[in-house]
Amino acid sequence: MAEQQQFYILLGNLMSPDNDIRKQSEEAYDTIPGQTKITFLLQAIRDAACAEEVKTMAAVLLRRLLSSSFEEIYPGLTVDMQTAIKTELVTSIQTEASPNIRKKVADIAAELCRNLLDDDGNNQWPELLKFLFDSVNSDNVGLREAALHIFWNFPGIFGNQQQHYMEVIKRMLVQCMQDQENPQVSTCFHLKLCADTTLTNMQRQLALEVIVTLSETAAAMLRKHTAIVASSGDKNGYSVYKSNAVAGESALDRMACGLGGKMVLPMIKQHIMTMLQNPDWKYRHAGLMALSAIGEGCHQQMEAILNEIVSFLLLFCQDPHPRVRYAACNAIGQMATDFAPTFQKKFHDKVISALLQTMEDQTNPRVQAHAAAALINFTEDCPKSLLIPYLDSLVQHLHVIMVAKLQELIQKGTKLVLEQVVTSIASVADTAEEKFVPYYDLFMPSLKHIVENAVQKELRLLRGKTIECISLIGLAVGKDKFMPDASAVMQLLLKTQTDFNDLEDDDPQISYMISAWARMCKILGKEFQQYLPVVMGPLMKTASIKPEVALLDTQDMENMSEDDGWEFVNLGDQQSFGIKTAGLEEKATACQMLVCYAKELKEGFVEYTEQVVKLMVPLLKFYFHDDILLIGALTTSESMPLLLECARVRGPDYLTQMWHFMCDALIKAIGTEPDSDVLSEIMHSFAKCIELMGEGCLNNEHFEELGGILKGKLEEHFKNQELRQAKRQDEDYDEGMEETLQDEDENDVYILTKVSDILHSVFSSYKEQVLPWFEQLLQLIVQLVCPSRPWADRQWGLCIFDDVVEHCSPSSFKYAELFLRAMALSLCDTSPEVRQAAAYGVGVMAQYGGENYRPFCTGICI
Repeated sequence: MAEQQQFYILLGNLMSPDNDIRKQSEEAYDTIPGQTKITFLLQAIRDAACAEEVKTMAAVLLRRLLSSSFEEIYPGLTVDMQTAIKTELVTSIQTEASPNIRKKVADIAAELCRNLLDDDGNNQWPELLKFLFDSVNSDNVGLREAALHIFWNFPGIFGNQQQHYMEVIKRMLVQCMQDQENPQVSTCFHLKLCADTTLTNMQRQLALEVIVTLSETAAAMLRKHTAIVASSGDKNGYSVYKSNAVAGESALDRMACGLGGKMVLPMIKQHIMTMLQNPDWKYRHAGLMALSAIGEGCHQQMEAILNEIVSFLLLFCQDPHPRVRYAACNAIGQMATDFAPTFQKKFHDKVISALLQTMEDQTNPRVQAHAAAALINFTEDCPKSLLIPYLDSLVQHLHVIMVAKLQELIQKGTKLVLEQVVTSIASVADTAEEKFVPYYDLFMPSLKHIVENAVQKELRLLRGKTIECISLIGLAVGKDKFMPDASAVMQLLLKTQTDFNDLEDDDPQISYMISAWARMCKILGKEFQQYLPVVMGPLMKTASIKPEVALLDTQDMENMSEDDGWEFVNLGDQQSFGIKTAGLEEKATACQMLVCYAKELKEGFVEYTEQVVKLMVPLLKFYFHDDILLIGALTTSESMPLLLECARVRGPDYLTQMWHFMCDALIKAIGTEPDSDVLSEIMHSFAKCIELMGEGCLNNEHFEELGGILKGKLEEHFKNQELRQAKRQDEDYDEGMEETLQDEDENDVYILTKVSDILHSVFSSYKEQVLPWFEQLLQLIVQLVCPSRPWADRQWGLCIFDDVVEHCSPSSFKYAELFLRAMALSLCDTSPEVRQAAAYGVGVMAQYGGENYRPFCTGICI
């Protein structure tokens, strides 16, 4: 007994942070005979009074002993001792209360079984196979999970009997996967599949998708099972298969966003630090790519240790291996985006210096180009005042590299670095604005030369990026500096535009040309109107692009590449849904440019308003791609009121006809749009249109439909609040879920602000005559201003009543008893937003309310 207690002390000292104590303990441990170690370690694992960290250390040491010294120790044990060890391990799994210790003991059992499989494939521990089958049929979820964990660690456990047991194994796995009440069991199974290198890439990635989807849809549940999350992070290390590496990076990104940085960062940080210290470049590369992937999901936690991360990260810009330097540039660029502008404000001196130095790597063009790409990310979100002191150095480096790469293009035909450097110049100019004027003459001649001479098909991307660069520099330096070159640049663009019919639909120049024309419009203003007949045809063609879709099996997918613009969604059963997204980004850009023309040219754009409206309105139902969906909504939000303004010059009949085409679609979209970001923009657009069109723009049918929709939005607002309160009582509720619930609440409040915007536009246009229609919403608005409601509800409820008083008085007084008390109490509210809304309300009562409001206003003022 005394010896066992001394051994416990030794185990504790093996974990000591004091190097001397730990070293002495390791030396003492090494002197203990193997058989004695096994006895003491097993006893420590079984001892319920033993601290969990000591039991964990004992389990780790026993597994290590069986792994490294099995042949030296185990065969020398008596048969009774061998049997006792097996029995002891199974009993520990069955009785251990701690999931972590149970998992460690399962690891030991798997390791022992691995060593007990002879050369002929006979399993010398048949009792463990029976234990596996019994456990997966047990009501105890811990036993089912342990059985799967053993199978995960040693899939060859069935030895030469695997084929014999195949049907039983399949039933066992299917049964575990169908366990709806304990999803951690199926999660373990899918992690096993992720780690199995004998499976196809698609099978492994599909298993990984299950884990990632769980982290997104059942994050609170998964956060309870930290061992599962830690294991999934371990599976996302370096892969020799590019598609697996990409899938792993995507999985880390999504899991970090789903589970939250508080849980993910401590686990993944340890893996990343280990990988970054590995002598094999592949692991350092993978570690840096993983660091790039988790920034968004771990934003808050990483921001707190950004100094430590960046100092360590910048060291890899000088790594001996070029792919590691490439990954370091990738991480810098991603973090510059994820943590902007904090990243730029804190690290501008270190990062700019490191990137410029890396851009001098002439022997590794991919590294050089990626450093330039990281510089683009950095400067895009860099405050102008921070960038100005570095302009001379940036310009000098960029000009030297551009000149050198122009010569390489002429002599060798290489263009990768030149493409990125041209974009870097554009980004620096875009941020520096008028401060770039002194450097204008240094770059413009060379840039014009590229556009004039880069006419070969393989130089299309370079030419497009150079066109972008010229237009951004022109916009940055202003009309006065750019005008001497404006005519020549316009002729170059016109020549390209004239040849537009010869360009292929996926020609990269198209999107750059479209954006460049819009910038030229901003520079030239009304003078640009003369070029519309040339630019509008191709622009409308691009804005009208529709995506290709296809249902594909695995064999079909092998003949199609994501590089060809296809994106795939796995549907299972060897089938995928393919969407050809090539051209959709150009579509989004083209729609934005149409908005730009309408905004800049106003009545000068009237000739094109009808065809643009017919293009834009259907975008309210465009669902094929996240980016274009949101951009389509944003574009619609801006375009509808702008197009109505452009059309005014044609007279009221033309304007009314155009509005009728928009109105029905807008109201329908408000009622059916499921995405809150998109919905809010559509509602904003609708409110602006009503303000612009004024009284008479909505008929009775419109009012009836709109009233029902707004009532539904308000009822949904209250229902969502109740659901969030219920979730706070859920057993899976934790801090991560609370963050999600708060985000949902912010989205709901934003929709509430848009309900207020629409009501404001209706009241300001229709005045008192709209009050009977408003009464269907009245009790819901009253509910918003109740003292028990959140401050945002009270703020926007008061804002709505403010509009009723301002635009519908003196008739508004018939509702006074419903809001006057709330208005008075809110003047002393703890929330400044609520106080402001109440104070504004008292002001409009005094100004517009009439005699009926005089006593209230007088009483408040006194």
